[in-house]
Amino acid sequence: MILRNSTHDAIVTALGRSRVVALLGPRQCGKTTLARQFVPPDSTTYFDLEDPLSLARLDEPMIALGNLQGLVVIDEVQRRPELFPILRVLADRTPLSARFLILGSAAPDLLRQSSESLAGRMETVSIGGFTIADVGIAAHETHWLRGGFPLSFLATNDSNSVAWRKNFIQTLLERDIPSFGLGTPAPTLLRFWTMLAHYHGQVWNAAEPARSLGIGETSVRRYLDLLEGVYMVRQLQPWHENLKKRQVKSPKVYIRDSGLLHQLLGIRTLPELLSHPKCGASWEGYVIEEIIGSVQPDEAYFWATHAGAELDLLLFKDGRRIGVEIKRADAPRLTPSIRTALEDLRLDRLMVVYPGDRRYALAERVEVVPMAAVCAKGCNLFA
Repeated sequence: MILRNSTHDAIVTALGRSRVVALLGPRQCGKTTLARQFVPPDSTTYFDLEDPLSLARLDEPMIALGNLQGLVVIDEVQRRPELFPILRVLADRTPLSARFLILGSAAPDLLRQSSESLAGRMETVSIGGFTIADVGIAAHETHWLRGGFPLSFLATNDSNSVAWRKNFIQTLLERDIPSFGLGTPAPTLLRFWTMLAHYHGQVWNAAEPARSLGIGETSVRRYLDLLEGVYMVRQLQPWHENLKKRQVKSPKVYIRDSGLLHQLLGIRTLPELLSHPKCGASWEGYVIEEIIGSVQPDEAYFWATHAGAELDLLLFKDGRRIGVEIKRADAPRLTPSIRTALEDLRLDRLMVVYPGDRRYALAERVEVVPMAAVCAKGCNLFA
């Protein structure tokens, strides 16, 4: 079993200060395994909303939950959004007899009523699949190829990993997304998701996918927001500085899990990945997810101008600005784009992350850092 100590500790800390803690992340990413480290599944305070017995116990939710003490776990809470007003009432009791750990496979905007009902009472802990810190840097090529979903990463071979990811995509589109009451046809959403894979790492333009699918741009944006809401896609927003330069104002799109990206692109093995035109973009998205997950910045953006200057990642945390450039190259060099970003954005520091093993300075406030040093031991970009 791969231990996920940092996420476990984050849950412990959140439960110590909040009455309701939401552990949110995509389906099959390990939320249930973590929750069962706090409450065993056969406990009277554990509710799995995909289990008919748990659903039956919640026919009268106020009665079922009102007399419980200690920690109460509710898994797949998005299946019963009407529970949120009840949790608000229970969380406001004095003295407080129970705290609640709720698990969801959708962002708060899709957890209908949660943001309104539990405002000021609920703390959110985000979780994705396994990270480099979880699996170790020695396994990073397998992790990059297969992604972080536990059953994909831990499959006995690449073929079994591919089969799992294919089934995951089908189940998500045909069962999970319709459970939110969203009537998007699964084949249309699969075509759109596949198109997104080819846009991975690029500035988003809704017009071309809309023409290809024969639908309006409004529908395309709704599909994009939907896939972002179930943690399949990241829209990295552009940063605008007060400059006399034309700056890019549309987001970049990334498939968040590298294994699902490769599945959608038809990449099955590491040699296929290394020779694929999307290899560099795949690695960029992979490192971005690792850094954002490790750093937990206050805000994250990219920056680009129409003249060609760009920065892959702009992170804000504790009042500092850190720039990150991601280069899949043997020996990255100082470029005019790096100099422009450093000065125009008034960066405290700029890190160039690459797959090598040597750390060296390029210029004042600019340093080349191995991906292993950034991601494997907990990111130290803000040290």
